[in-house]
Amino acid sequence: MKLKLFAAAMVASVALVGTASAQQFFRIGTGGTAGTYYPVGGMIANAVSQPGKIIATAQASNGSLGNVNGIAGGAMEAGFSQSDVATWAQTGTGIFEGKPKVAGLRMIANLYPESIHVVVKKGAGFKSIADLKGKRVALDEPGSGTLINARLVLAAYGIKESDIKPEYIKPNQAGDKMKDGALDAFFFTGGAPAGAIAELATAGGGIELLPIDGAAADSLRKSSSFFAVDSIPADTYKGVAAVKTLAVGAQLVTSDKVDANTVYQITKALYSDAAQKSLAAGHAKGKYITLQNAVQGVGIPYHPGAEKFYKEAGVLK
Repeated sequence: MKLKLFAAAMVASVALVGTASAQQFFRIGTGGTAGTYYPVGGMIANAVSQPGKIIATAQASNGSLGNVNGIAGGAMEAGFSQSDVATWAQTGTGIFEGKPKVAGLRMIANLYPESIHVVVKKGAGFKSIADLKGKRVALDEPGSGTLINARLVLAAYGIKESDIKPEYIKPNQAGDKMKDGALDAFFFTGGAPAGAIAELATAGGGIELLPIDGAAADSLRKSSSFFAVDSIPADTYKGVAAVKTLAVGAQLVTSDKVDANTVYQITKALYSDAAQKSLAAGHAKGKYITLQNAVQGVGIPYHPGAEKFYKEAGVLK
């Protein structure tokens, strides 16, 4: 009897070891806690986790560039990236010109459009990005996609970084400085509404968003084809009128070293009915995370696991 109990215990312990070793941890790099990547990343991690098989976690980071580098270095299995940064990293172009390219970067899914916000205090007299010359402007942290976009936008309006008083801080810090009168404007690239901007719009004297349109926007789209025409609807932020701007795609990317079946299971779970309902209900950008949008604006190769799912689902040939 004792022998039988011992044998049963051994079988149970082997089964537990088997379960533990089969469980995969899948770290997803997002962005700053005040932006859009972080809450959406948390929702995705919850939606794709399968206890006993895959535990996905969302972690705060510096954003696109930081995530791409983190994936390349093995610090995370996947991460959010703007479409421009992902394409530059994988092909060794743009900001990766002359640097080691991240040749193994692979696509899981295109998620939603990220709007470029240029935030100023309501009634401060700024009408155009050209008015920012000589002003105190926050461009986000090094490693963020926002910083890259801000530099491109300023250049399109004939403004060099030396023409402004730049600060390299996250939007929530920028919002605090603007409230205190210590900052004139800040850039943020992300899905609207963004928490830090929504909070600022309801505090103090309110905000305005500067447009990115006309000849400057047209020339920028010609030189950087990953930018798309976009607009932020009226009252996305309290009391703020509709504004024309540009957008890039927010994408979930990974490494070619990550197991194909793991990525297949994560992609399949992301587009399950249950996940789609929770994403649509959980955030304004969640309703854009659809199977049809998943394969739009993709500038890097798909991960084989994601590609397998999209072919089965009929959105890729």
